[in-house]
Amino acid sequence: MKALIFDGFGKPLRSGVCPDPVPARDEVVLKICRCGICGSDLHMTEDPVFDLQPGAVIGHEFAGEVVETGADVQNLRVGDLVAAAPLRGCGICAACRAGSPAWCENGMTLIGGGYGQYAALADHQLRKLPDGISLADGALAEPLAVALHGVLRSGLKPGARVLVVGAGAIGLAVVYWARRMGARTIVAADLNDFQRDRAADLGATGFVTSGPDMAQRVAEACGGPPDIVFECVGKVGLIDHCIDLVRPQGTVCVLGLCTGTDKLDSFRAISKEVTVVMSVFFDMHEFATAIDALDAGRYAPQALVSDVVGLSEAPAAFEALRQRTTQCKVLIDPFAD
Repeated sequence: MKALIFDGFGKPLRSGVCPDPVPARDEVVLKICRCGICGSDLHMTEDPVFDLQPGAVIGHEFAGEVVETGADVQNLRVGDLVAAAPLRGCGICAACRAGSPAWCENGMTLIGGGYGQYAALADHQLRKLPDGISLADGALAEPLAVALHGVLRSGLKPGARVLVVGAGAIGLAVVYWARRMGARTIVAADLNDFQRDRAADLGATGFVTSGPDMAQRVAEACGGPPDIVFECVGKVGLIDHCIDLVRPQGTVCVLGLCTGTDKLDSFRAISKEVTVVMSVFFDMHEFATAIDALDAGRYAPQALVSDVVGLSEAPAAFEALRQRTTQCKVLIDPFAD
């Protein structure tokens, strides 16, 4: 099959050919329709902490059609259209049975393979797409579930004043869920204003760019210091910055993946009694809710998509996201070329 192949840290992904996957007894093979490029994929290809091996095919935001099933698969059949949850647990421990494979008692594995034409996954990682939801849109279920998990962990209540720092795909998905869950004001913030219109399309009531007077402009846009600040970038120092922006006794919810050792002004944090909440992954109930949200509404999550590229264009599109401008969620169509 055709795929994007990882050759080593600091090297661009390469469009090439690798063996077709063969399903284990509890697995199915998917023909990939779309796979999103995630910010964590960028981290994985540049930071040895992830221990990515040459020859790997990454990509974990995808949907596809079942084209082959293993001998023990009972819940899926050839022709089913599904969204893939890349979190693979044992499937039998208490956490897995409760729908939380991220906390599998026997260890969780993040399954990639979406940057290829086919991928093999365990049947319990997949959820059928309801009638009316397109297979192409199914690739958005994973990032939407990540954002939903963060919003739920933040304790957001209707009427809250919300600031989302980082107007990338996860940040804008947080905007979407905050609007859907009744936040009064939702302000997105970024270094530049490339995503201003997209943020509004997803439910933002305001947009600010970073700068020395940011706290004042945020308070003006929110109608007061925000109750909740979502950190959706993942850079050293940003948690501390968000603590500065949130109201006293407010909440900072961290979704940004930062591989560096961070630091913060603990005296300021404790003086304000700020709650700092970390958020990663999602559970399968949130994943199902994210799939249902793909049914178009006033603020449609499909607005996250800025580009669709084939495998031949994907290496350049992938590298361009390291210095993101107008791009948001870039999807790969592995059969476009």
